Amino acid sequence: MHRPAIPLSRHLLRVRDLIDRAYAEQLDIAALARSAAVSPAYFSRSFKAAFGETPHQYVMSRRMERAKALLRAGELSVTDVCMAVGFSSLGSFSTQFRRFVGESPSTYRARDGHADLALLPGCYVRRWTRPLG
Repeated sequence: MHRPAIPLSRHLLRVRDLIDRAYAEQLDIAALARSAAVSPAYFSRSFKAAFGETPHQYVMSRRMERAKALLRAGELSVTDVCMAVGFSSLGSFSTQFRRFVGESPSTYRARDGHADLALLPGCYVRRWTRPLG
């Protein structure tokens, strides 16, 4: 079934940009809705209609993308990656990472093939490694 295109408001684009910049901070729906000057319920519905995922799913996707990049780089411990992407609990981070990526952060880090990704442009790496959760 084909959905008609939803016109994107500048407010929604600004909030998405805010999430992209501040994904590691504590972002709640009420604060995001205030920045878009709409009610939380309307904001959540509009965001999902415009971007295909809820604001929470979008935040989690950004966090997982960044966590994967940091784990591939191998310079930080899993705990440091956990904190760097906005989690305060290693258990929560590991659970969410496994849910989004399909394996634990340690297993992901240890997997071969990450060096090959360094040869590709970043936009391709982000597209191919984006979590599907």
